[in-house]
Amino acid sequence: MFKKIRMPNTFVLLFALLAILAISTWFVPGGKYETHLVNGKTLIDPASFHYVASNPQGPVELMMAPIKGFVEAALIIGFVLIVGGAFAVLQKTEAIDSMIKSVAQAHTRSAFVRVMIIPVFVTLFSLGGASFGMAEEAIPFVMIFIPLALALGYDSIVGVAIPFVGSQVGFAAAFLNPFNVGIAQGIASVPVFSGIGFRLVIWVIATACTITFLMWYAARIKKNPQLSPTYAIDQERRQQQASDHLSEFAGMTKTHKLVLWMFVATLGVMVFGVVKYEWFINEIAALFLVMAIAVGIVGRLSTDEFVDAFIQGAKDLITTALVIALARGTMILARDAHIIDTMLFHLMPLVQSANPVFAAHKMFVIQSVINFFIHSGSGQAALTMPIMAPLSDLVGVSRQTAVLAFQFGEFTTPMIPTSGITVGVLALARIPWVTWAKWMIPLQLIYFVLALVMLAIACQFTW
Repeated sequence: MFKKIRMPNTFVLLFALLAILAISTWFVPGGKYETHLVNGKTLIDPASFHYVASNPQGPVELMMAPIKGFVEAALIIGFVLIVGGAFAVLQKTEAIDSMIKSVAQAHTRSAFVRVMIIPVFVTLFSLGGASFGMAEEAIPFVMIFIPLALALGYDSIVGVAIPFVGSQVGFAAAFLNPFNVGIAQGIASVPVFSGIGFRLVIWVIATACTITFLMWYAARIKKNPQLSPTYAIDQERRQQQASDHLSEFAGMTKTHKLVLWMFVATLGVMVFGVVKYEWFINEIAALFLVMAIAVGIVGRLSTDEFVDAFIQGAKDLITTALVIALARGTMILARDAHIIDTMLFHLMPLVQSANPVFAAHKMFVIQSVINFFIHSGSGQAALTMPIMAPLSDLVGVSRQTAVLAFQFGEFTTPMIPTSGITVGVLALARIPWVTWAKWMIPLQLIYFVLALVMLAIACQFTW
C-alpha cells in the first residue's frame, strides 16, 4: 500500500501553492492591521484590523512571483550558497571523515571506546546538525556506521540511527544552525542566534534522550539479535561484509587535526561576533568564506580542487535556494494582494487559546504538518515565519518561542516518507520505510513530549 503512495515533488507543491494563493486573491478580501514600534520592533495592534480593497493576482503576477522571490530573498539565498560551498571545501580536506574513522578504528582496542561509540558519535552528529545544519551530509556516513554497528553486535538500524537521527535531532534542536534558527530569527525580526542559552539546554536534553534510547535498543539487540526488525538483512550483510573495512586507514594527520581546530575556532568566532557585535547574515557568510579559504590552504587543496569543491557545495544547495525563492514568492503574492493580514485575522482564532502555552503547542502542530510537505529548513522558514511571527504577537506568544515551535516541527523529519533525506538514507541502507517507521514511533513520541514541555517552559518564562 505504501509503495503506491507518491507525494508530489516539493517544487510542484510550492508552485501549486502559488497557484492556489493567486486564485484565492480573487475571493479573499483585503485587510490590514495597524502597527507600532516597541523597542525598535514593529508589532501589530491586534484590535486594529479592518478590511481594505484587495488587489487580485493574475497569471502574469503568478509567473513573476518566483523571480521576485529571488530578488527579495537574495541575501538569504546568497548566504545559503556561500555556507554550502564553505562546508564542501571542509569536507574535501577529508578531516571530518578522518576523525570518524580514527574513533571507529579504536573500538577494536578498547572496551571503553566500544561502550562510548553511540554517545560520542550521536553527540558529534547532533552537534553538526545544531551548529552548521548537517543534514544530507550525514548520508555517506551510513555506509561506515552500518558495518561498525554489525561488528559491535548491533543491527543496521543502529548503524543508520547514529549519523542520521543524530544529525536530525541536532537540526531540530539547533542552537546555531544558520539554515533554520538564523534564517527564521532574521525573518521574525529577532536578533540572530539570540536565546542560545535555552536552546543549548534543549539540545543537550534532546541529544541525551536520543542517546539513551539508542543505547537501550542496542543493548537489547546485542543480547537477542533476533529481536531486530532487520535481522534477516543483517545476517546477509555479516556474510558479505569485508573482514576489516578500516584496515587501510592510517590515522588522522596533523593537517586533518589543524583543519578541525580551524573549524572549531570559526564556530567560536561566530558565537562571539553574534553575541558581542550582533553580526547578521552578511558577517557570518563572510566568516565562513574566510574559513573556506583558510581550510583550503591548510588542507593543501589546489586552486582547481578548492573551486570545484566550493562550486559543488553551492550547487548541492541550488534546490534549497529555489525553494526559498518560491516560498518567498507566496508571501509576495499574498502581500501584493493585501490578504496577509486577513489570513492572520482568521488564523488567530485557530491558534489563540486562554493560555499562551496552548497557542505555542498549536503552532508546533501546524509546523509539524507543514514539515510533512516542505522539508527545507530555510525554505520552510521563508514560507511560514512571515505568518507565524506576527501571529505570535496576536496570540500572546513571544517571537522567540514562535521560532522554537518552527524548529520543533522538524523533529518529524527522520520518520516522514516525504523527506528526501529519509528516503535516501533508507534506500542506501536497504531498510523498508514501514520497518523504519515502526521503530521510530517510540522516539517520535519522546520528541513530541519534549517539544510540548520545552514550549511550555518558554511561555511560562516569557522567553
